[in-house]
Amino acid sequence: MNIWEGILLGIIQGLTEFLPVSSSGHLVIAQSLIKGFHQQGVLFDVMLHFGTLLAVLFFFRKDIYDILESLLPKQWVTNHGNYDEALIAGRRKIALLIITGTVFTGVIGILFKDQVHRLFESVEIAAAMLLVTGLLLFLADRMKDAVRVEGDMNITDAIIIGIVQGMALIPGISRSGSTIAFGMFRKINGETAARFSFLLSIPAILGATLVELGYMQSVSSGDLMVYAAGMITAALTGFLALKLLFFIIKKRRLGIFAYYCWLLGITTLIIKAI
Repeated sequence: MNIWEGILLGIIQGLTEFLPVSSSGHLVIAQSLIKGFHQQGVLFDVMLHFGTLLAVLFFFRKDIYDILESLLPKQWVTNHGNYDEALIAGRRKIALLIITGTVFTGVIGILFKDQVHRLFESVEIAAAMLLVTGLLLFLADRMKDAVRVEGDMNITDAIIIGIVQGMALIPGISRSGSTIAFGMFRKINGETAARFSFLLSIPAILGATLVELGYMQSVSSGDLMVYAAGMITAALTGFLALKLLFFIIKKRRLGIFAYYCWLLGITTLIIKAI
């Protein structure tokens, strides 16, 4: 893999991580078309995900700051303005929900790590799972009573979305698409579900990066440059994709991604069968 292929994969990752079409599915399909592609474990994929994590951190920097500040002792917070008990309690609740969801995601990731690695070797599985992602998006787009907001979320919501995020380790299952869809199935409105989905992704991606760092010592200096180029490209394109996604969610047009997932999944399966 050369640096241009790394950049291309970074662009694919950045666009598809946040748009609900499965970045892992696209990466598996794209990597199958690159002659001689090889990576240590799934380290390159994780580095691309880390790039999109940087985009999330920047895009939600105010939300993240507010949540972290709410966890500080009261006397520290009052130095930065008026202390609003209700507002602080709400932010602490979101922190608890993120931690709860992360625990369930982490358990799934740790228990099924080896199986997930093997799934990344199958283009057919990624293509088939794109069909599942399409179905979830199609159904979510038809949820007309998804009106719950952040303050209405509870532990059950966090557990379900955390489990779904863990299942999205399967290539072809869109992490953003599946978690947003299940949030909407829980009657949470699209923007709130998307915001929680991306905040929940932060510890999950950090955890996956740390797990895969063990492969870093096996990567040559030349490959590290390729990995870095892919990561930076993923961060830049990811930020733009985040802006586009929230615009689309406001317009309630998730269904268009369902048709795209179905088209790509079916086309890939047909090509592989020939």
